[in-house]
Amino acid sequence: MAVQLPLVSSVTAMADALKKGEVSSVELTRFFLERIDKYNARINGYITVDGKSALANAAAADKEIKSNDFKYLTGIPYAHKDIFCTQGVRTSCASKMLGNFVPPYDATVSEKLKQEGMVMLGKTNMDEFAMGSSTETGDFGAAVNPWKDGYVAGGSSGGSAAVVAARLAPCATATDTGGSIRQPAAFCGLTGIKPTYGSVSRYGMIAFASSLDQGGVIAHSAEDCAHLLRVIAGYDDKDPTSVKREMPDYTGALGTLDLKGLRVGLITGLGTGLEDGGAETGRLDKILAFYTDAGCEIKEIDLPALALGIPTYYVIATAECSSNLSRYDGVRYGYRCEDPQDLDDLYCRSRSEGFGAEVKRRIIVGTHVLSTGYYDAYYRKAQQLRHKIALEFAAAFENVDAILLPSTPTPAFKIGEKADKPADMYLSDKYTVPASLAGLPAMSVPAGFEDGLPIGFQLIGNHFDEARLLALAHAWEQHGDREQRVPGGFE
Repeated sequence: MAVQLPLVSSVTAMADALKKGEVSSVELTRFFLERIDKYNARINGYITVDGKSALANAAAADKEIKSNDFKYLTGIPYAHKDIFCTQGVRTSCASKMLGNFVPPYDATVSEKLKQEGMVMLGKTNMDEFAMGSSTETGDFGAAVNPWKDGYVAGGSSGGSAAVVAARLAPCATATDTGGSIRQPAAFCGLTGIKPTYGSVSRYGMIAFASSLDQGGVIAHSAEDCAHLLRVIAGYDDKDPTSVKREMPDYTGALGTLDLKGLRVGLITGLGTGLEDGGAETGRLDKILAFYTDAGCEIKEIDLPALALGIPTYYVIATAECSSNLSRYDGVRYGYRCEDPQDLDDLYCRSRSEGFGAEVKRRIIVGTHVLSTGYYDAYYRKAQQLRHKIALEFAAAFENVDAILLPSTPTPAFKIGEKADKPADMYLSDKYTVPASLAGLPAMSVPAGFEDGLPIGFQLIGNHFDEARLLALAHAWEQHGDREQRVPGGFE
């Protein structure tokens, strides 16, 4: 049976077709594997492709569907960010340090996707240990934006975004510490959601900054994201930060939420996010007009502490990175240098050879801000500012139901353009880090194109209000003016 691209671009349409017998999981899986074989070298989106296991799991899914013993997403192929442990399949975190690491267990997210009967195609490229905003810092080369050769796919989940945009997978898992779902989703013209901190288990998700890391998904629509989030979210007693609460109905509000009277906050003085500080509302005009016409009330809000987001984030995140990555010492697991002369040499060379430049930069900064004499001046002060940002968000959500702002300051930039300018690279996340610091749910939604590259807008909600965000995004995505295109050369 020939599989048509309009069908496979939607997880929801694929699931319906599978249940009706219009297509099999094996056919879908083979279709994507053939596209991976044809196109992956162009975008470098996958680190590992596990075709043999994928086809075997697809055949098992087809049997479950035929026996009428299946779940909604049984048989759906997906790409898995190479930060989630997968039993028997290499999990490298795009680092030489873990280049040969094959986990003996599954992350909770991996296990839940298996239980749903979904079919993993492979593991996607990323910034090393999720530290970066361009998927250039890893040991496997840069991921390329399918929309324009020579441009980044974003980071750290750039591989996940690239393979979904190029239709080498219908959806992908991702993680977000300071914007690593939302920024690449915006750069690649996709929908990506970071749920409330504690909604998705971090067990088996290799840690960067434990108080910020959160798993989520990237797909072609809010509807697809809602179905995937339903699978991976939920309490897990293996994760001490997991929140025990009743699961929201992520799909129930889609298409049914009455937008009339919903209060959407617009941050005063934000501008468009263009580096030259262009027109005041700029690229958000069309989106604001849509929500206004739908009956939403646009309210200006003031969040002055958001300007402190980047310095606050890069103190806290690097401190936690320094602590988390201390376990990679060349002794227990991971890369080990050859012929160490003594224990000090083993530690020093294993870490200096095994980590890339950006990871080492962040470890050094993090160690400094935690050191005696600097802890109070930097780390403690950053935690106080984090609390201030969270309080400002809490006050804002007493008056609005969601906050709307750009996902990124600019569209995707050229590969190498900011590689040697870490401060410029860090500013790529200035609109995404505040929600991460406050532990709030946030998502990026496609907003059209600028100079041939996708742009996105961001929706931030109150804690555990993902269902409303998804419904707001879904309403926009059903809007007739939304552009739906396939990157050139990947049709």
